[in-house]
Amino acid sequence: MQDAQGNIDGEPNPERLLQMGMAFWASKAMLSAVELGVFTQLATGPQPAEDLTHALGLHPRAALDFLDTLVALNLLTREDGRYANAGDADIFLDRNKPTYVGGLLEMANARLYPFWGSLTDALRSGLPQNESKHGGNLFDTLYSDPARLRGFLHAMSGVSMGAARAIARQFPWSEYRTFIDIGAAQGALPVQVALAHPHLTGGGFDLPVVGPIFDEYVAANGLQDRLRFYPGDFFKGPCPSADVLVMGHILHDWNLTQKLELLAKCHAALPPGGCLIVYDAIIDDARRQNAFGLLMSLNMLIETPGGFDYTGAQCCAWMKEAGFSAARVEPLVGPDSMVIATK
Repeated sequence: MQDAQGNIDGEPNPERLLQMGMAFWASKAMLSAVELGVFTQLATGPQPAEDLTHALGLHPRAALDFLDTLVALNLLTREDGRYANAGDADIFLDRNKPTYVGGLLEMANARLYPFWGSLTDALRSGLPQNESKHGGNLFDTLYSDPARLRGFLHAMSGVSMGAARAIARQFPWSEYRTFIDIGAAQGALPVQVALAHPHLTGGGFDLPVVGPIFDEYVAANGLQDRLRFYPGDFFKGPCPSADVLVMGHILHDWNLTQKLELLAKCHAALPPGGCLIVYDAIIDDARRQNAFGLLMSLNMLIETPGGFDYTGAQCCAWMKEAGFSAARVEPLVGPDSMVIATK
């Protein structure tokens, strides 16, 4: 019998440790498959290795090993020499489907994968290891280049989509009329909430340069009459007012002083009885189970000067310090949870 550490019948076994230490092999194989468009290519139907090799521009030396690695990782299937997408890969990794979440994986491949190679340096120095390593600001860097900004916002839609749909289902939206997503990026959450609740109006608040991308995404979903863009900088002015404010994958970007400042601004913008929803990969209070949330906090070390992820108990305490009368935590999907505070 194998225990939690991978030992068999009480005998030490290094297999778990070796697999974890080399896990980046599988990760990079998947990320390269997304970059190459493997899953988009196969979305039209099964193809033999020779056709795939030609279509993807692969060298024949590595093509079969690469494709069969994806089969072994359960990302592809192979029948009679023809490769096809696994079910979840076909839904979520085909660039032409609205369910595509590969934007986040594209960003992970292009940016995070090389930066995480400097994690040891970050742990020793406490300093970011990304584009801002030699001065500058992550968000200034991302937002100054139109193509990079569009890719980043698309990635944020990918990482937020599951939580956005869960929030649209779980929160009692029938009790409210208006909502605004603070730090809305492309607009994934406002669109999902508005699609599920036709009585709601609202929009998204973000830096002015995001406006055209937000408007384009909203219009593509036919919601331009109910959702609008609110331009601004939440550190330079007040937050816009609505019955419900949402802040997703935002709070963890900032240090504690900035976190408290943002929560206070949201409190000031809400009417009495209004709600703030904060969602992130909330770490469990015992800090033992949500490995993704803890790894995300290390990602904030790589990416930001002072950002960090946090437990539900910490967030509830900060919300009450900001003036909210009550706060509670509800799980969403995967590692994400939301903290709901009432004014």
